[in-house]
Amino acid sequence: MFGYTYDSSLSDEDLAASVTADENITNIALFGLDTREGDKQSHSDCMMIVTVDNTRGKIKLISLMRDSLVDIDGYGEDKLNAAYFRGGPSLAIRTINENFGTDIKDYVAVDFEQLVQIVDAIGGVDIDVQNDNELKELNRVIKDYGAERGKEFSGVEKTGLQTLDGVQALCYGRIRKGDTGDDWARVERQSVVLNAIFTKLQSASATELIGSMRKLVPYVTTSLSPTDMASLIVGAVKNGIPTLEHTRIPVDGEWSYSGNSSEFITYDLDVAADHIHAYIYDDADIGSGTTDDDTGTDSKSDTDTTDSSKSTDTKSNTTAVDPESLVEEGGWYDSDTGDYYDCDGDRYSLDENGNKVYY
Repeated sequence: MFGYTYDSSLSDEDLAASVTADENITNIALFGLDTREGDKQSHSDCMMIVTVDNTRGKIKLISLMRDSLVDIDGYGEDKLNAAYFRGGPSLAIRTINENFGTDIKDYVAVDFEQLVQIVDAIGGVDIDVQNDNELKELNRVIKDYGAERGKEFSGVEKTGLQTLDGVQALCYGRIRKGDTGDDWARVERQSVVLNAIFTKLQSASATELIGSMRKLVPYVTTSLSPTDMASLIVGAVKNGIPTLEHTRIPVDGEWSYSGNSSEFITYDLDVAADHIHAYIYDDADIGSGTTDDDTGTDSKSDTDTTDSSKSTDTKSNTTAVDPESLVEEGGWYDSDTGDYYDCDGDRYSLDENGNKVYY
């Protein structure tokens, strides 16, 4: 059962972990990696703290917004997910520990491509596609996913609760455009996918669970040794199957966008650290879960990313503006076609008001 990729390279002194507050509680970093063809380094588009609470019989997930403005040792202020790109899991863990006062010493990483294999290995997962906007955007992402690979994958035909296969579940966890809630709703969908996997495994018999584990572990990279893993599993299930909970940092009403193109999510990191500590150790409800993109003090959406302080010139006379200057961070402009590409590689144009229109 321990056929995963074991990473023994982490050094405690490099991780800047705080003192463990409770020996019955283990915190682990979970990284969902988006590795594109030709990439030498991965982007951690999904970043969570996984807490195994043996006292209360819970597994808790804390989603950390990837665009959070944090200090990265040796690099200064940048987005949280830049830490993994610049220094792999070691720097990413150090960044989380230093900014949020956590005691993380281990990680689990799964590439998004591997998530497809994981979901298919357990026969799909049950997910509620809630509305037409989600359905339309999900099928667009599935189509783009297939085009990138020269393949055609089955779309989703209807809204409602249904079993999604690996590609469909992966794409569901990726959607954030087309009035579907931006990154705020995406982290909720990522937790929905993880919860669906967890629920599917909960209902399996011991024989089925062992069979599934043998299929799943080759797709996992972790710093947890087989001994650590066994101890963690035994502790987690000693009082029965644990419950799964999820929250998100920053919490509602405590963040704002910053940067020239509103590319950063800014909030008080000390307050966030207090929330994280209360959620993990005091079992407090910090109340951040929502799928509404209008959750902060200065929200934005995929249909209008123009900063209000500089919107006048762009909206009144877009022809006078250098198209290259309108490219979002991580994206690019195709001068041959006049199209833009965002940081995910999705193509769009700008309407007369400077708003994005995705193809």
